[in-house]
Amino acid sequence: MSIATPDRIKVLWFLPTHGDSRYLGTSEGGRAVDLPYLTQVAKAADAIGYYGALLPTGRSCEDSWVVASALAPLTQRLRFLVAVRPGLQSPTLAARMTSTLDRISSGRLLINVVTGGDPVENKGNGIFLSHDERYEVTREFLDIYKAVLRGETVAFSGKHFRIEDGRLLFPPVQTPHPPLYFGGSSEAANAVAAEQIDKYLTWGEPPADVAAKVDHVRGLAEKAGRHVTFGIRLHVIVRETNDEAWADADRLISRLDDKTIAEAQKVFARMDS
Repeated sequence: MSIATPDRIKVLWFLPTHGDSRYLGTSEGGRAVDLPYLTQVAKAADAIGYYGALLPTGRSCEDSWVVASALAPLTQRLRFLVAVRPGLQSPTLAARMTSTLDRISSGRLLINVVTGGDPVENKGNGIFLSHDERYEVTREFLDIYKAVLRGETVAFSGKHFRIEDGRLLFPPVQTPHPPLYFGGSSEAANAVAAEQIDKYLTWGEPPADVAAKVDHVRGLAEKAGRHVTFGIRLHVIVRETNDEAWADADRLISRLDDKTIAEAQKVFARMDS
């Protein structure tokens, strides 16, 4: 497959709102989450010229909306990729939060639509929906959310949401709304991406697998009369030589043990179910 490469790739950094560590799978040599450290990371990314920064979401992290609100006034160009959570949030409430943060950041908000997650964590948040039901919720959520951000007054009655007189008083800076990012490999996820999303995200996987995924989602989007762009999440180690980079990679995983790996595999298996 041949893919045209854009003249300029948008590179985002990462804000460690769950803490930072020197070795994968441990807290050894780590730094706790606090505002001065997050400010240091955000200001460095801003000064260097990164397009934006991802703020992760979940119970292992500090709240991404609060952190982005704290850091927006301390940066100038850096965009903040912050999650909305269908099933956890009302779509109209999420639209107001989106508009407010987009306004106070002068149009530097990016939205990560997070449908999935660890089912154990979901239950801790009061979500007991099946996989396909979560994507039903996401589709209804986005229909309402996007309409409200476009300035429409929404009346909606669906399987999962009922809205009367849903609207915004203060519109976002970006029109019709901040860009919507989204990841998911199931057919239900691919359908939502093709119909609703601006940028489809994938993890770093073997190139042939990524190519097949991109082709599939692009085809679904074309059938829906839409254009979707793509992003990939990678962990990059840069050193003077390949040998130095591989040595540093080995150091990063040197504290991992079989138990930690097995626990991580269990979590990812649950997320795929």
